[in-house]
Amino acid sequence: MTSILQILLLILDVAQFVIIAHIIVSWLVTFQVLNLRQPLVAQIWDGLNRILEPLYSRVRQVVPIMGGIDLAPLVVLIGVYALRIVISNNLYAF
Repeated sequence: MTSILQILLLILDVAQFVIIAHIIVSWLVTFQVLNLRQPLVAQIWDGLNRILEPLYSRVRQVVPIMGGIDLAPLVVLIGVYALRIVISNNLYAF
């Protein structure tokens, strides 16, 4: 059982990395540091969007965009951190 929980923690670590990478890339695209006309940047952006949009769309149904600021990535990231804390605190119970 411990192995399964450790694998789940690894998956949550990867999810944290992907969400933070998406946030950073979105800022760089917004501030025109990265150009979406470059093929590599477009592929990375498209891949991150395909992975995260299903999560973000569900969160956006509950938390609307407020004043042009999308809070969905923040809510998903907090959810991942919360799951990690719950699993870490209960890891030694098994």
